[in-house]
Amino acid sequence: MSETTTGVVEELARALGERVFRDEATRAAHRADSWMLSELRDFQGRAGPLPQAVVRAGGVEDVATCLRICREARTPVVTYGGGSGVCGAIQVTAETIVLATREMSGLVELDSDDLRATFRAGTMGNEAEARVQQDGLTIGHWPQSIDLSTVGGWVATRASGQYSTAYGSIEDMVLALEAVLPDGRILRTRDTPRASAGPDLRHLLFGSEGTLGVVTEVTFSLRSLPELQAKRAFHFESLRTGLEAIRQLMRAGWRPPVVRLYDAQESQRHFGDHCPDGRAMLILLHEGPVAAVSAEVEGVAALCRAVGGEQTDSSAVDLWFEKRNHVASFRTFLEGGLIVDTIEVAATWSRVGELYDRVTRSLLELPDVRVATAHSSHSYRSGTNLYFSFAAKPDDPERMEEVYTECWRRTMVAAGECGAGIAHHHGIGRVRRDFLEAEIGSSGVGLLRSVKRALDPDGLLNPGALLPPGPS
Repeated sequence: MSETTTGVVEELARALGERVFRDEATRAAHRADSWMLSELRDFQGRAGPLPQAVVRAGGVEDVATCLRICREARTPVVTYGGGSGVCGAIQVTAETIVLATREMSGLVELDSDDLRATFRAGTMGNEAEARVQQDGLTIGHWPQSIDLSTVGGWVATRASGQYSTAYGSIEDMVLALEAVLPDGRILRTRDTPRASAGPDLRHLLFGSEGTLGVVTEVTFSLRSLPELQAKRAFHFESLRTGLEAIRQLMRAGWRPPVVRLYDAQESQRHFGDHCPDGRAMLILLHEGPVAAVSAEVEGVAALCRAVGGEQTDSSAVDLWFEKRNHVASFRTFLEGGLIVDTIEVAATWSRVGELYDRVTRSLLELPDVRVATAHSSHSYRSGTNLYFSFAAKPDDPERMEEVYTECWRRTMVAAGECGAGIAHHHGIGRVRRDFLEAEIGSSGVGLLRSVKRALDPDGLLNPGALLPPGPS
């Protein structure tokens, strides 16, 4: 360790005392997120370097102090919440200081009249939801990673949850934010239901992946827990027919929180006897006031039947609820010689069928790919997402990274060719950054670089994430 890097760690230790950790175990636990390539490299004995130190911040002032010291020393800082990201947004170097937020946890304030609750950014998602439910309320945000991710991470990745079709994504649920800017200044937005006071500064943090600031508090606009829930399931001749049913129910104004349509392969894999072979399964959760749920159940069922949907036992939905957050570890697949991942993209209704065909066809052209499937899990008036899964088994394990990268490249290219968006809710990280210009154009990338330079002129916050390599 150089004299310069040793100096910044010592300065942090003088300022923050026992909040600075230099032991190998702590540093190793904070060097990467849950990206498949990081897991693969670790599995193959090629794990990356450890950071210099980990700062476990206890509050906003600790964050501000850490950022000021690191900026003065020109030392990179990577923020680490739950570490559940799957796109490689966290990847440290030997010079990095990791700023861990998990000890900034817990409820700050809850107001059931205003339907708002403020949590420190390191609060785990399941803990935040459980706390507001004690007062008969819900955040309404149910990412698959709810047990593994923090509320600050939800903002940083611009996350979306399993109930988004009715309740929206994280940007629709956040009332206000507190964050520390790269120079240590503290930004607090006002708790107000809407404002027309210039651009919405909260949106600088949504999806910024720790490159523009560090979120320290999140205030949510809450909902009452529903009076009634109703579960329904239908299967269709094809994925396209099921997508047409969803398009029509969204156009009609129905908003079931859970609207998930699986292609034939995934339907068999997840639901077995509940769905005849070759059919596409749609599962629905309706919830809200009793009268509204009753009307929605009838209206959606009529639309499904009109395009050939056949209703099946609603226990299929129970099956999904039982398993919805249970995902086998990447290590399990790697031990079996498989390289796997999921890729979520989105498209308008007129393009989504072509998107499915192009991506699955392109992936299956690779001789190593064994599986290429998809389901739709987040729908909107003007379109829906597709959540692709692939599994490949190269004969030579040394080719696993090459095959993985090619699967991602093919999916991003196919999405771009049919006018789809390249990311729906997992973010950019490193796995998508080289495709960002195709998504938002050179002017868009240039604008992001300008914002980054204005806030973080030395490029110290999470370097290498989000923005493709280019001019500083």
